[in-house]
Amino acid sequence: MPPPSAAPDSARGLARVLRSSWPMWVGALVLAVLGAGVLLTSGGAWGITSAFTFWGSKLLQLLGLHPETWEYWQQPVQATSLAGPVLADRTSLTDLGIILGAALAAAAGGAWTFHRRIPLNTAVAAVLGGVFMGIGARLASGCNIGAYLAGIDSWSASGWVWGAAALAGPWPGLRACRMFGLSVPAPRDSAC
Repeated sequence: MPPPSAAPDSARGLARVLRSSWPMWVGALVLAVLGAGVLLTSGGAWGITSAFTFWGSKLLQLLGLHPETWEYWQQPVQATSLAGPVLADRTSLTDLGIILGAALAAAAGGAWTFHRRIPLNTAVAAVLGGVFMGIGARLASGCNIGAYLAGIDSWSASGWVWGAAALAGPWPGLRACRMFGLSVPAPRDSAC
């Protein structure tokens, strides 16, 4: 299903917070506060994608495989993390909070919907996009949060390199959407 392209809701007050789009400066402020909160409570920068490696390895362990023998899990910090429970992993807790927050935001905004039939082209595009994003995040040692925002916050050149690569990425991505028959925003669209 393509994203709606109607004008943004013009609600005011609490209704705008719950149902409408926020001004960019408010979103930036919320991200800064959340990032500072993660840093203060966990002692580390905000990260997202390392939890997926963790969850996948935990699943492999349940299936009787031994990812703990891999070089990645031989590093002391990672080995300690893999030996512990999922709810003791700070990135897992952050990701679960993001999932819960997104669900609550969708429900509050009236956008919570279960789709019973997903077109094949949409499903294939979503799976391929997810795989490519996952590969990219692991190659970059993080996603737009851990590699980009946390990288720039810590004055790392890698954050700026990530940002430049991210600016180049939408060009082939939007063309791939058209290959799968998915709609893409046009420059004249006022919302997406």
